[in-house]
Amino acid sequence: MADLQILTDSPPSARVPFCHPRRAPYRRMSAPSSPTLATRLAEFAASLHPESIPAAAFERAKLHVLDALGTALAASTCDFAEISAAALHSLGEAGEYPVIGRSERLPLRDAMLQNGVLVHGLDFDDTHGASVVHCSASAVPLMLGVGQRCGVSGRAALTAYLLAVEIDARLGAVARGTLQKRGWHPTGIIGAFGCAAAAGHLLGASSRGIADALGITLSMASGNLEFLNDGAWTKRLHPGWAAVAGYTAAAYGHAGFVGPAQAFEGRFGLYRMLLDDPAPDLSGVLDGLGRQWAIFDNGFKPYPACHFLHAFIDCARHCRALPGFDLAAIDHIEALIHPDQIAIVCEPVVAKLAPQSPYDAQFSLQFCVAATLRLGDFGLDELEPAALGDVATLALAQKVRWQPDPASRYPASYSGALRIYLKNGHVLEAREAVNRGAAENPLGPEDVMRKFRRNADRCRALSSSDALIAAVMGLDTASNLAALTSAMVAR
Repeated sequence: MADLQILTDSPPSARVPFCHPRRAPYRRMSAPSSPTLATRLAEFAASLHPESIPAAAFERAKLHVLDALGTALAASTCDFAEISAAALHSLGEAGEYPVIGRSERLPLRDAMLQNGVLVHGLDFDDTHGASVVHCSASAVPLMLGVGQRCGVSGRAALTAYLLAVEIDARLGAVARGTLQKRGWHPTGIIGAFGCAAAAGHLLGASSRGIADALGITLSMASGNLEFLNDGAWTKRLHPGWAAVAGYTAAAYGHAGFVGPAQAFEGRFGLYRMLLDDPAPDLSGVLDGLGRQWAIFDNGFKPYPACHFLHAFIDCARHCRALPGFDLAAIDHIEALIHPDQIAIVCEPVVAKLAPQSPYDAQFSLQFCVAATLRLGDFGLDELEPAALGDVATLALAQKVRWQPDPASRYPASYSGALRIYLKNGHVLEAREAVNRGAAENPLGPEDVMRKFRRNADRCRALSSSDALIAAVMGLDTASNLAALTSAMVAR
């Protein structure tokens, strides 16, 4: 008690001030002996200029932005979109930032959250293969919101988008597709770091400010896969929350708030926390940085399902076209899948065999294969209530089994193979080594445009899909984002 009294009564001149001046020099307790990964990434983010990015990367980026907006438009009238909007409105704050396919305006961070819900809500958005991150689901809301907030040109906004994708891809690839096995959702966690770098870039933060932002993000990033057990909606929140977390961290770092220096390689850094790996291999994160652009490895989705299932859907379509195919003649079906994917799309078996919601179905190998074999395709219509309850489809799903696939190329690509055993002893087989939409098996621009129009047509409140296409494809020459934000909202 006496010691406490002495401290309390010490003269002002002897006390250490609690609030340090904003620009006062800061010395870390244990400064790293060499530049950290966060420092190196931050230096790249702070110095990135549109002139250093190849024109082809901008062209590809515009297609991904268009694809993201199309999936968001298709989702904009869904029940989860309405409920998410109601929750944000219940916070009682007015705003001026637009929401894709809708007429309301929200505060900046709420708009980014809602736009992330929309882009990712149907699980129809792009995925970077090696990192297993839905890059655009957080990067596009961040680009739209902070780009409008900062009044940047369309080319500057696309630069920030490309930066977010680049950071996501490089940080996510370190885990080699194993985060899901541990219950982590890379899109929510890794996406926040990409958004922090991109937001810092848009805000004009210094490299130190962006490095601090990456450290601060370590305390803000989140994303859990427990939704897989009961079809809950939380996955839809992850990318928008990543944009919110990244922007918030960037604002703090830009203002001078100090973040951990070793966000990635530290004793309690990202990878030791997520992977329980005492010596994560970070050597490849910086390889080719600024020369090799991850946007070209970012895959478009031809089907509204977990990307792990796309090869199986294509295999089912192929088998359906083979001579001798007959639904009534099927004895059982064997799917060959990488072991790291089984827990995501094959288990728990009860939920996968009888999906209770579209989300259940989108993560069910059994249902996706059965529905495709029955109907010949797998689109948004196959996720409607009547399709989910189709007795014949559910009976066929009961015949789907799986085996570990030693030939799978995961995570380099999302491979898959099917063997359909007929009652007469014949076997129909198909293998997809590289899923359609990946860099080695790409969708062309015309495919992306066709997908966009189908999705956009579901949002009948949109004034003109042609106007939105023109705004996106003209982004690299636009002086601001006004035409884009105007074209993407509802009448």
